[in-house]
Amino acid sequence: MTEVKATNVYWHDGEVSREDRNKLLKQKGATLWFTGLSGSGKSTVAVALEKALMEKGHLCYRLDGDNIRLGINKNLGFSAEDRTENIRRIGEISKLFVDTGVIVLSSFVSPYRADRDLVRELHDEGGMDFIEVHVDVPLSVAEERDPKGLYKKARAGEIKNFTGIDDPYEAPLKPEIVLNSHEQSLEEEVEILLNSLAERGII
Repeated sequence: MTEVKATNVYWHDGEVSREDRNKLLKQKGATLWFTGLSGSGKSTVAVALEKALMEKGHLCYRLDGDNIRLGINKNLGFSAEDRTENIRRIGEISKLFVDTGVIVLSSFVSPYRADRDLVRELHDEGGMDFIEVHVDVPLSVAEERDPKGLYKKARAGEIKNFTGIDDPYEAPLKPEIVLNSHEQSLEEEVEILLNSLAERGII
């Protein structure tokens, strides 16, 4: 799905650099990639962090799994191939935002380690910051929360290829940040993230 089909295309550099845009915004563009089981709290903490960053005067944008699948990725399902393409596209979108100096909060189950590693490589190749945030909760906790009723449907066989039930979740091996939303308050999680961004010189 990632084969380049276009011919006679060439990258066109502009006269405004990423550093110029970072200086204008008084911040450094970066991607925070929130990964974890459905119901782990990824979107909740991303929403809270987005608000906290905006209140501090930082430009950020949140990319959420369901929101993206209602738009640019509405032609993708949940097969392994489609999941890979879903994450690849989001990785490219995140890169574009980072290049403009925006702090991107990408919140996706992204169950396959190889797919997340590919997004990291895309950022590394561009000299961009990629911060993997594992929102880590036990399956039992995520299933008990079940905010969308998806686990119940998966257990009943109404949803196939559901991560954690009949499709695997491959936890990050070395994430930059680990959050445990079943043990930490939302305020504590946001504080951890803000401190990390400050330590990295992003804000």
